[in-house]
Amino acid sequence: MSKPLNEEDGSMLEDLQGISGHGDGKGMLYLCATPIGNLEDITFRVLRILKEVDLIAAEDTRNSIKLLNHFEIKTPMTSYHEYNKVDKAKTLVAKMLQGVSVAVITDAGTPGISDPGEELVRQAHAAGIPVTSLPGPAACITALTMSGQATRRFAFEAFLPADKKERAAVLEELANETRTMIIYEAPHHLKKTLKELAGVLGEDRHLSICKELTKTHETTWLTTLVEAMEFYETKDPRGEYVLVIEGKSRKEIEREKQEDFLSLSLEEHLNLYLSQGMEKKEAMKAVAKDRGISKRDVYNALLES
Repeated sequence: MSKPLNEEDGSMLEDLQGISGHGDGKGMLYLCATPIGNLEDITFRVLRILKEVDLIAAEDTRNSIKLLNHFEIKTPMTSYHEYNKVDKAKTLVAKMLQGVSVAVITDAGTPGISDPGEELVRQAHAAGIPVTSLPGPAACITALTMSGQATRRFAFEAFLPADKKERAAVLEELANETRTMIIYEAPHHLKKTLKELAGVLGEDRHLSICKELTKTHETTWLTTLVEAMEFYETKDPRGEYVLVIEGKSRKEIEREKQEDFLSLSLEEHLNLYLSQGMEKKEAMKAVAKDRGISKRDVYNALLES
């Protein structure tokens, strides 16, 4: 058996001059999904590609080297992360144009989802390099399917923005989201995020808190935002979290709209539609629908006023 790659530096190749392709054609970019916890979740296809490509671009070589050593993969590896994603992508694309085949792996899960992989994919497409994705683990889908929340329609938000203004804008957008929402969160930010979500979505909103997915201490807790906040007041969050949050019901949205309309007088409500260029007959019909009454009731009330 050959010697394992160095786990201290991940055998990171800062100089890619020695990496060359095969033939005169372009290389190919492979997005290889890796386990999010349990190593048994890696696919046979991913293992084969990682052994066959000329180069592996990894988000954290020190982390990925453990995976490669476990499966006795000796392919050269280089770093590709958030802080070098633009310039390094140019270097990797240049290599692929020379015939080098490159596999991209993230710390855990599917490359391109909440990681710098999307930049490399964009540049590869722009250069005419073939791109393919090898299916495998993704924390968002794993959590969604085991959450007990509705799965037909969902909105994946990954980590909420760190910038205060952008974060507030995203939270405001989620206030009326009817799809199930999926949010990633680190343990040291969980309490703050739960409080912010409760302020926007309401303390009684249902959610499932999933953590340590595919690992020994994997858990899924169906709860509400207020219960979760109370629980973590006395317990420190540990592990990586995926929050799967119930979307706002359409009945609640309709009820809120009706309450807003009922705050207007019938005349104000009618003028609202007339000012938008609607014919009076149609405006009265719309007013009746908004307020849950008949068109005749609107007509009679306006005559009396």
